[in-house]
Amino acid sequence: MDKNKTIIKYLIDFLDYCEIEKGLSSKTQENYTRFLRKFFNWLRETKQEGLKPASLTPETVWQYKVYLSRHIDPRSRKTLKKTTQNYYLIALRSLLSFFVEKDITSLPPSKIKLAKDKGDKEIKFLKLEQLSRLLSSPSDKTVIGLRDRSLLETLFSTGLRVAELAALDRDQLRIKDETKDLEISVVGKGSKIRTVYFSGRAVKALRIYLNERKDMDDALFINYRRGATKNGLERRLSVKSIEDIVKKYVLIAGLPVMATPHTLRHSFATDLLNQGVDLRTVQEFLGHSNIATTQIYTHVTNKQLRDIHRKVHEGREF
Repeated sequence: MDKNKTIIKYLIDFLDYCEIEKGLSSKTQENYTRFLRKFFNWLRETKQEGLKPASLTPETVWQYKVYLSRHIDPRSRKTLKKTTQNYYLIALRSLLSFFVEKDITSLPPSKIKLAKDKGDKEIKFLKLEQLSRLLSSPSDKTVIGLRDRSLLETLFSTGLRVAELAALDRDQLRIKDETKDLEISVVGKGSKIRTVYFSGRAVKALRIYLNERKDMDDALFINYRRGATKNGLERRLSVKSIEDIVKKYVLIAGLPVMATPHTLRHSFATDLLNQGVDLRTVQEFLGHSNIATTQIYTHVTNKQLRDIHRKVHEGREF
């Protein structure tokens, strides 16, 4: 690889790296291409198309960030949202990470800070007492109630995304009477395979539910509405159905927040951090490709650290 090219001419090398060494999907590569071309076009517009990696400076990045913040989207005729600006910045940061991997001198990726939005809200998560109320809300007298309890337990135990949960099949679990806990592999975003873990509580709830199943459907979670066909694909609970089930029990439990399946994923991650699990490990549990994605949870531990500090030092005299 020629290490003396202009930044613009590294696009193909970068995409090859994304495919071969990072294993990113073609869709992700398309997105990176689109986002980076915004940067390349800006370089051309500002007469910097000859810029080489080693000549990229924090000032250049700052000017590009200013450009993004003031850019008018031709379709909406509005400035770009902060989240959209960040997509472009993340793509550029990934390109700089590629330079690091290939020993090409350039600006460190850490120098690219993402845009902050004053309107950003903290993630929603449930406290343990709220989780207890939610998980115990479904009835244990009907197969639907047993399904729903095992579904909620699985969401909290595994931290699965709702689409990953919907895709689960019965034969992935193979729960026996003596099974205490369980681990299986799932395929997540970007076709990335990771291991997820089922607690003893989740395994028990699933065993009871599956023992009540009289059908031959492949799907782990199926609907029982009237007129549902016996075709496994059509009986499989959809993402929307799972979201509706969670909302139903949030109301039954009388929780003060409108939780979603993703709230349970947030609660799973928050609980791990509160138990002292490090951020890198939580990243593995959640299947995040980038640690920056996992860092949205640090506000939880930061607050806990502040509260602990206050408790320890309150009233202390020397």
